[in-house]
Amino acid sequence: MPASVFPTSTNRWHFDNSFARLPETLYQRIAPSPVANPAVAIFNSGLAAELGLPPEVAYDAALLAGNKLPEGADPIAQAYAGHQFGHFTNLGDGRAILLGEQITPQGRRFDLQLKGSGPTPYSRRGDGRAALGPMLREYIMSEALHALGIPTTRSLAVVTTGEMVSREESLPGAVLARVAASHIRVGTFQYAAARGDRAVLASLLAHTVARHDPALAGVENEALAMFDAVLERQAALMAQWMLVGFIHGVMNTDNMALSGETIDYGPCAFIDTYDPATVFSSIDRNRRYAYANQPSIAQWNLARLAETLLPLIAEEEKTAVALAESAVAKFEGAFQGHWLEGMRKKLGLFNAEEEDLALAQDLFKAMEEAKADLTNTFAGLAERAQPESTPILPPWEERWQARLSRQPQETEEVVAALVRANPVVIPRNHRVEEALKAAGEGDFGVMEKLLSVLVRPYEATLANQPYRQPPAAGGEGYRTYCGT
Repeated sequence: MPASVFPTSTNRWHFDNSFARLPETLYQRIAPSPVANPAVAIFNSGLAAELGLPPEVAYDAALLAGNKLPEGADPIAQAYAGHQFGHFTNLGDGRAILLGEQITPQGRRFDLQLKGSGPTPYSRRGDGRAALGPMLREYIMSEALHALGIPTTRSLAVVTTGEMVSREESLPGAVLARVAASHIRVGTFQYAAARGDRAVLASLLAHTVARHDPALAGVENEALAMFDAVLERQAALMAQWMLVGFIHGVMNTDNMALSGETIDYGPCAFIDTYDPATVFSSIDRNRRYAYANQPSIAQWNLARLAETLLPLIAEEEKTAVALAESAVAKFEGAFQGHWLEGMRKKLGLFNAEEEDLALAQDLFKAMEEAKADLTNTFAGLAERAQPESTPILPPWEERWQARLSRQPQETEEVVAALVRANPVVIPRNHRVEEALKAAGEGDFGVMEKLLSVLVRPYEATLANQPYRQPPAAGGEGYRTYCGT
């Protein structure tokens, strides 16, 4: 059903569930399992308004927890596969249920999914539930990335369940209501390809193109054209992660969305002291998903996507492989282009010179040698753009000042550009842990204060000054956990 059939003047549920019209091998219908005593812990009223949801949703804990369904919902658990730390396995939504696709008053389409909503056919002996801490972490981190202008799924609400979940210890349970451009993953295509049914794979391709790249519908070699579009989005996303020091932590193929959004926040975190080998995830023992490895892992994941599309790229396998390999090889140049464009903005450069790449790369080397804080180093450039300022990284800053002097912009214009490009506030790991600890004890005020700061990451104010400080010990030894 096209979005245009829906009225746009009132707030209400407008579901049109296109994924649920695909072949049923890609999902199973199942309703969320009710919880004992749902209560809204935090609600994203701004996002609700963007979605055109009724205002009373903010108070409807039963609906946000899955105890009842909104009008028009068609709940399903999606099937997908994935390479987890390099090893292929069949997966699926083991603790998440897609309620449906909400059409906004502006005609945009978003998935609404409940995470922690009970067991599904893909739970693999899991309980299908989620603990409060990881769901709040996803809320914090996804809203922080959104404020930074980085594509991401978003969090509509976290609802406590009144039940405990058993992990390494007994923890309070919660359900996260997550909003996404879609939940189509590299792993979704891997699952379809593994079934060996070309018709299913073709229907998934057509659906994905219609969802994310409608201009490509009917073009010559639609599969290859879609792959190119996905690669471009992922190259841009990786560049944005790297520029702010974000580490996803678990970049399995089932955690790469074809929409180009950051998805599935588990053991994610931000770098404090810059070290390219940084890993925060407790389960990434071999540093596969370390900060510096993220672009190459993205390309590896994209190669897995290309493999699934081979039957649709060309009839003759040799031709399909050659075309796919050529497409995958474009990633490095696309990533470097996006990264360098972002770095020029972060360095206050208004034009391009050949030495800019080396200048940008050498700043990271200087930060590593000095054990400098990544965020504060970039944020401090606005002050150090003044010719009379005292340099913190002297040899590099001399080159940078010389580079600034070769462009026509006045210092005031450069400073303004630096302020626009470099956040002063990120979700510092010790601040996130502080908020989660307080919430676990029933105090959500610490988290609300943190969020009020994170939504304006480029503004240096007296109120957010304490949130700009790195941890006293520099964050060494910090570990995050997946929460499953």
